[in-house]
Amino acid sequence: MPAARAERAPAKINLTLRVVGRRADGYHELESLVVFAGVGDTLTFTPGRALALTVDGPTAAASGSIDDNLVVKAARALAERVENLKLGRFMLVKRLPVAAGIGGGSSDAAAALRLIARANRIALDDPRLMEAARVSGADVPVCLVPRPRLMRGIGEILSEPLALPKLPAVLVNPRVAVPTRDVFAALRAPLEARGGPTRGADFEARRRWKATDLVETLAGEPNDLEAPAIALAPAIAQVLSDLRALRGCRLARMSGSGATCFALFATAPAAAAAARALRGRHPAWWVRATKLG
Repeated sequence: MPAARAERAPAKINLTLRVVGRRADGYHELESLVVFAGVGDTLTFTPGRALALTVDGPTAAASGSIDDNLVVKAARALAERVENLKLGRFMLVKRLPVAAGIGGGSSDAAAALRLIARANRIALDDPRLMEAARVSGADVPVCLVPRPRLMRGIGEILSEPLALPKLPAVLVNPRVAVPTRDVFAALRAPLEARGGPTRGADFEARRRWKATDLVETLAGEPNDLEAPAIALAPAIAQVLSDLRALRGCRLARMSGSGATCFALFATAPAAAAAARALRGRHPAWWVRATKLG
């Protein structure tokens, strides 16, 4: 039997998220600074004749049916574009909360594409790989090579990787699923409310960022989906309040469409201590100390 190969599927964190337009087809155009966490799912791939997927892990029960899984969708999308593509058996260990605003399914799909590409000697910059990522989901392209980037459009326009510092952080999900489509449906006239479309800070202008400068700049940037997500899931407001009250918290914000939130700290020990304190007060919450970058 061919040797199994494994890939990490890290959590995707939106440090900022602006809604800058609405297209004729109803989709919203975004501008978001995206980074990746040191926590995530794990995907193992064994080349074989048929495509198969099994799912295990702490959050496997919430991940839905196999046929709807983005790992399968991405593999099939690439098979439609690459003749005689070798597929095989995937084993997904789900650790990230589902429908949580941290791109768990998208990162899983991107990891599947990387594994299939390696098994078939397809370069990561092969346009067929990116095309398969785009049809698999809006967040899959940015997860294909998980490095800090600006993401624009509906997720298909990506900057070159950005040289950002690692940011010690705590991730928290109150075990509440918030479907992305429901959050966008709850979004009311975001452009008119701000007086028209606005662009965020120019994160591409600097070649290197210091952590203090980056956090100060992030403090002036919003997540435009935070308010509609809180309207749907008030527990998010509780999470943000508790994060901001933690000793050493420099910034707390919701990621993506929620309900996962993050808090930034100056050091990894400070983040770890904050995570311990928060777990003690809210043992039912999903809480992880990590680094973002």
